[in-house]
Amino acid sequence: MIAGDGAALDARVRELLGGKVSAREILDRGLIAGMEVISDRFKTGEVFIPEVLLAARAVNEVLEVLEPHLAGEKQQETSRVLIGTVKGDLHDIGKNMVATMLRGVGFEIRDAGINVASEEFVRQAEEYRPHILAMSALLTTTMPEMKKVVDLLARKGMRRSVRVLVGGAPVNRKFADDIGADGYAPDAGEAVAVARDLVASPS
Repeated sequence: MIAGDGAALDARVRELLGGKVSAREILDRGLIAGMEVISDRFKTGEVFIPEVLLAARAVNEVLEVLEPHLAGEKQQETSRVLIGTVKGDLHDIGKNMVATMLRGVGFEIRDAGINVASEEFVRQAEEYRPHILAMSALLTTTMPEMKKVVDLLARKGMRRSVRVLVGGAPVNRKFADDIGADGYAPDAGEAVAVARDLVASPS
């Protein structure tokens, strides 16, 4: 998986399933653990975006093999993340990287897309009930939109149930603190660690 060899990964997963290893164990101890290694290496600069995308593609392909087996096993609750780029901002590379890596380590993702208004973020949060709402901005002019989302969540009485994670090139920890966000990540690798901390800590 770390080498991005989808065919070899597919063969290994089918071999394990044939050996009566549970799909959940393959997912947790194999695929998710492997993506954690990729995440750590990306964070330390040992691997780069192409390697991450190759590994993620291999995982996504083999998940299709596992899904029918997972459906028949008792599922543990998966932490949900609603992610999007704020209104006025059409950039999505960073957002997509974060979504890919979070999905790879076991989070359930709903991608709201780009140019998402505060009202739309909150509407989808009401519908999807995410544990985390993750927002990105690449333009300094769109950063205030993040505060609008946080404030609107508060007015709707949702701040205790939804943790807010922010990131993007112009965003920093002080800005995250100033707008009342729960977490800040400078890159996709750190976003995985922060997201895990957010779902593990009491709201």
